[in-house]
Amino acid sequence: MANSMAFHMDETATGSFKALDSLDYDIDDIAIEGFSAVVIGGGTGAPVSIRTLLSLGLETSAVVAMADDGGSTGVLRDKADVTPPGDIRKCLAAFADDPYDPMVRAFKYRFSIANDHALGNLMLASLEDACGSFPEAIRICEKLLNAQGHVYPSTLSHVTLSARTKDGRFLDGQAEACHSKTALERVELHSQDDVIKPYLPAVRAIRNADLIVLGPGSLFTSIIPNLLVPGIIEAIRASSGSVLFICSLADMQGETWGLSAYEHVQALIDHGMFGLIDYVLVHTPIALRAESPATGSFLAVSGEDLEHASTSDMDDDRLSQGVRPVRITYADMLAIQSMGPVVLARNLVDAHRPTWHSPQALRDAILQVIKFICARRDQSF
Repeated sequence: MANSMAFHMDETATGSFKALDSLDYDIDDIAIEGFSAVVIGGGTGAPVSIRTLLSLGLETSAVVAMADDGGSTGVLRDKADVTPPGDIRKCLAAFADDPYDPMVRAFKYRFSIANDHALGNLMLASLEDACGSFPEAIRICEKLLNAQGHVYPSTLSHVTLSARTKDGRFLDGQAEACHSKTALERVELHSQDDVIKPYLPAVRAIRNADLIVLGPGSLFTSIIPNLLVPGIIEAIRASSGSVLFICSLADMQGETWGLSAYEHVQALIDHGMFGLIDYVLVHTPIALRAESPATGSFLAVSGEDLEHASTSDMDDDRLSQGVRPVRITYADMLAIQSMGPVVLARNLVDAHRPTWHSPQALRDAILQVIKFICARRDQSF
């Protein structure tokens, strides 16, 4: 038997979403057949939306940011000059028909004996070299994993991210930006080439989608980098689909440390999404009313607030002792809605893992959005 210490799998929230497949939902009364969705994001939050949308029987695809330069992905990028595979790998695994298939599990293995590289990353990098094409490498892996949808990089240009913090500092690289000690204010994409080009299949997927889902996930380093690729915002604007932003539950990294839900939405608008967001889904453990206090804690969380500039060094057990949720107030809700989006405020937290979404609560909320979209379409005829 192999030494289990030699490899391990990243713990992800998507495993719990497998339970959705066995739940019955009343979706017969809405025209869901042929309804398509695209998730725009990165490798941590996007898989959560992918599994939820698949459980609803939607034709689903994902458009993934290409600015990752941290961890083993960063090593492969620097040493082998490959397209960053990490976030693509995570989304591919989320699309797998059977998350517990040995091939899927092996795809997610990290090898401590090989500088903690993930097998999926190595496969994508080696296939890119063997095929001479990163999209072809993705296509082969989709077949290997029996993927139920397609994963598209937002660009094939080799891009890097730069950021400006709210206190005026400048940070180079996605890895440094996401672990900033203060919240970010602005991010930009750069390339050694003069022009950053969108990946056209990603553009087509967005233009043809009935529902465009942003997040959940790291706002400035996973979601917004896609929007900075020329052609992506234009595709969203040209689409007849509706845009849903799923706001993160809590500050998991320094990049959004202390930002409210309103400030999350404002950041999207500042990066080109003005007038393009139709729905915003936010977590709140209490009903939002004029007399309600600001939401500031999970029902499952106890203990004092943590005096941390970032939670990136904490495991889930430590986070559960006191984590800073993304705040939402009644006034914030009205302010967001004054900018155009409809706000859906729900208790979305998993009672057992307070930094993860509840699969059933998230699915119920997305299904509600789909019903809104279908109702609006019926009224337009």
